[in-house]
Amino acid sequence: MRVLRRGDAGPDVAEIRSILAGMDLLPPVTGTDEEYGTFDVAVEHAVRAFQQRRGLMTDGIVGPATFQALKGASYHLGSRPLSYMIASPVHGDDVFTLQERLTELGFDAGRPDGYFGPQTERALKTFQRDMRLTPDGMCGPATIRELHRLSSPRARGGRPVFLREQEQVRQAGPRLRGKRIVIDPGHGGDDLGVVAGGLREADIAWDLARRLEGRMKATGMEALISRGPNHSPTELERAKFANDAGADLFLSLHSDKNPSPRAQGVASFHFGNGNGTTSTVGELLAGFIQREVAARTGMLDCRTHYKSWDIFTRTRCPAVRVEIGYLTNPDDARKLGDPAFRDVVAEGILIAVKRLYLLGEGDQPTGTFTFADVLAHELAKAE
Repeated sequence: MRVLRRGDAGPDVAEIRSILAGMDLLPPVTGTDEEYGTFDVAVEHAVRAFQQRRGLMTDGIVGPATFQALKGASYHLGSRPLSYMIASPVHGDDVFTLQERLTELGFDAGRPDGYFGPQTERALKTFQRDMRLTPDGMCGPATIRELHRLSSPRARGGRPVFLREQEQVRQAGPRLRGKRIVIDPGHGGDDLGVVAGGLREADIAWDLARRLEGRMKATGMEALISRGPNHSPTELERAKFANDAGADLFLSLHSDKNPSPRAQGVASFHFGNGNGTTSTVGELLAGFIQREVAARTGMLDCRTHYKSWDIFTRTRCPAVRVEIGYLTNPDDARKLGDPAFRDVVAEGILIAVKRLYLLGEGDQPTGTFTFADVLAHELAKAE
């Protein structure tokens, strides 16, 4: 599809307007066909509102991710048959609802991300078998009737899939040894990311990844980097790398830019889709990283935020993306250009991961736990 923005017109814009009107983000269309097919200021504002609601990049532009989310929002459970497709997974709010209801009924459909994948298919077939339906993995009228019959308000509530995430962290224990972490330096190869102040985002991310990798391996962790210095995988390829590796955590490293040189600071992101669903462990880790990096570097704390980016929806493990400074800000750029500063950032991220697995056991105030403390704790636990 073509990218749509203010000033565009045509039947694809008309489709976008119709979907937004159906969600009460635009008034019902009453004008001429020409007006109906125009991407005006009202449409841009409606798109921004939708993007913010769904955890997308809030730019008012309908690119592939926003278009997919808009199309998905136009489906409700029962409006179409649902089944698993390997080449192009079915996506939409109807799939999200199916995943939520299966999980609430005790069938492990995986993370409710709106993608009909193999885990959703397995859960659906198990449900169908238990309900004495044909276990074909196709969510059609008979299956939907059973879901509606069993999904009463008394039978619903909680986020079992994310309770399982928390339990996995608890069972993993406080030691870092043996934990498998995928470190994902953003961009790479011909994709340099943000280029400003004589610095390139891809280079900064790669250097940070190597520094973090070294520290993690020193603790006994299995640290894997998602790309080489001259390679730029897609987000789906990065997610597949983590899934194939059986990663326990996924850490994506980036820096940011802004037209205003005054924009600065560090921000962390985790999975969340605007429907009240968020990765509990991802949110907890994002908070630890945010506080540790901000406290150790003195960078402006731009807080944590939920997003529904592919890097979050397609990884099976908890994932966090950290935007470390703005290369368009002179102060942030000066700091990021200093190797000693990057050492501090790498240590802060490692400490945050350790805090996640400590779950409050023998913890210390933010910004005070050191790499030496981590190594001592690992040694003590090994004895």
